Amino acid sequence: MDFQHQQQRSSSPQCSSNSNSSSTTSSVTNNNNNPNRINSNDPMHSWWESVSKARSRIHSLATILPNHTHTLSSLADSERPALSLLSSPTAYSALSSSLSGSHSDPLCHWLYDTFLSSDPHLRLVILSFIPLLSGLYLSRVHSSDPPSLAGFEAVLLALYAAETKSRAGKPLIVTIPDLSVPSIYHSPLRKSPVNPNPNSSVGVISPPLEPHVAVKSTKRACIVGVALHSYFSQISHMPSWSKLEFCRFAAGWAGQDCPCRREFDQIENLNNTLALSNGDSNGNGNGNGNVGGDGESDVEIEEVAEVMSNLEIHDPDCESPKGIAKGDRIPLPWEILQPALRILGHCLMGPLNSQEVKDAASFAVRCLYARASHDLVPQAILATRSLIQLDNRSRDAATSAAAVSSNVNTPTKAKKPEILLVSK
Repeated sequence: MDFQHQQQRSSSPQCSSNSNSSSTTSSVTNNNNNPNRINSNDPMHSWWESVSKARSRIHSLATILPNHTHTLSSLADSERPALSLLSSPTAYSALSSSLSGSHSDPLCHWLYDTFLSSDPHLRLVILSFIPLLSGLYLSRVHSSDPPSLAGFEAVLLALYAAETKSRAGKPLIVTIPDLSVPSIYHSPLRKSPVNPNPNSSVGVISPPLEPHVAVKSTKRACIVGVALHSYFSQISHMPSWSKLEFCRFAAGWAGQDCPCRREFDQIENLNNTLALSNGDSNGNGNGNGNVGGDGESDVEIEEVAEVMSNLEIHDPDCESPKGIAKGDRIPLPWEILQPALRILGHCLMGPLNSQEVKDAASFAVRCLYARASHDLVPQAILATRSLIQLDNRSRDAATSAAAVSSNVNTPTKAKKPEILLVSK
């Protein structure tokens, strides 16, 4: 009956079509003249719609986590509920401790439905859980008896489909400059047209994506890698605990705890060099190295030692076997390793990252270097060594700056005023 009704509507006379069009026109005119009609382009309306949607999603999360109803309700009542949820470590830990990843997991359903919303702030909330989702999924799927992980896979497929749609069948590329051609900073621009350099090369970060409706074993690394790429694209908005979560999983994925991961550590040599330089500065100075008393030099050495201890790579794994690494050793193809190293690079060099995040990223990079050295993966060895050297240089610069500021701030004994004798 529906199909016949649709045929009758399509075969209606021209007059009825005209009458329908005229009635439609009149209704549109009436709607335009209605002063009470809501304008979808109004920024105030868009803001209120975004707030209402975020509050609805947070209230639905509170029904799943009844023990944290008070905390989630306070987040929903804030002026920016989605960003408040993003910056709440309590909500993050409450959700992460209850994830199972099965097809019946209500939290996976909540993550999936929330990501499908068009609100960008709610999507940031879901992206902050990518380290946890990918870490738990990869660690469990490679176990001897993997459980049902259909909930994790549904969320990862939603992320993959969104990224596939945004790329529109194009790869992610980067143009590698040709060092044989002078840069614009070293040679003036010329008005004559310059032919494009035929020797310039293009590096492919990620090839064009193909649509997938299921996570197959042959496409698992690609799908998870695309999710990590999505996380990296918004990493400046991610909270510190999300970055710390990824660093710990990356160290666990590497699964290497051998002396070669400390090959590039220069902390002990820096301590010895700094001690020698302090001893030399206190021992010289025209025999007046002890003019200020031993107390001042001891205070200076203690201050510098304290700064140096803060700059060291704290390795909690030496204190407890499960101190920093999470998850198990897994296969690391380049589809996963490349975005992982990009994320760790930001965690190492990001100026706004906490020292805890930098230390965890430094430890993870060294574990991945050991893993790449054992697996003999040249591109992974080159990338991890570069990150380790950048980390060491930044710590050297911070050490030098701390030593200089300590010498400047150290109190010295006031000098007696000089008396000049002038003969008459």
